Amino acid sequence: MSDLLDMAIDAHGGQKRWDNIHEVRAHAKIGGVVWQVKGWPDVYGDVHVRILTKQPHTEYAPFLKEGQYCIWEPSQTAVVATNGDVLSKLEEPRSSFAGHSLMTAWNEQQLIYFSGYAMWTYLTTPFLFTLPGFEVREVEPWEEGEETWRRLEVTFPKSVPSHSTKQVFYFGPDGLLRRHDYSVEIMGGTSSANYASEYREFGGIVFPTRRRVYSVGTENRPNLERVAVSIDLLDIEVA
Repeated sequence: MSDLLDMAIDAHGGQKRWDNIHEVRAHAKIGGVVWQVKGWPDVYGDVHVRILTKQPHTEYAPFLKEGQYCIWEPSQTAVVATNGDVLSKLEEPRSSFAGHSLMTAWNEQQLIYFSGYAMWTYLTTPFLFTLPGFEVREVEPWEEGEETWRRLEVTFPKSVPSHSTKQVFYFGPDGLLRRHDYSVEIMGGTSSANYASEYREFGGIVFPTRRRVYSVGTENRPNLERVAVSIDLLDIEVA
């Protein structure tokens, strides 16, 4: 394991504490233009999220209306009533994005898939990089503002779907995540910069409570005129 990953894990609360956590629950307000483009404006404007830490699994509640929630796992997505009845589901959802571009609208199962894997990635970073199949290597540093950020290139295994197979994570001198770059393959390929800030400690783990995603322009700089995705975590619980 790289010394940069070691530093990042320690800064975010440490591996020992993370190993004793099985789920993360958060109250979130999520916005940005992506949801409008995809046909789901304000879908996650005020929502509760639950993820499992030992396996890819995300839930959002309520989903579309009171009395139901959604589940994402790598092999399927589903809408479930609070009494446990499965209202709809889709097997192997990633294959349904074949031929999609940035402007292609999503159905509800595709919405669940994107938002499910994205939030699971965000809430488990950087600890997920120690899971079997992940490959990490440090690449050249990056200067932004008045700081120099060390960068970790991470290759995701096929068993853990995410935005793209290769992603780059930028860490500040304190070891905390500052920026996360990726291409959203299921949107036909994009160039995105996800900025993490406003860190708070919950149950021994340090989380960024604010994320803003921008498209990337020339010289690897973000286009700040428009926020693609905004995520504000109002409260987090770990168990």
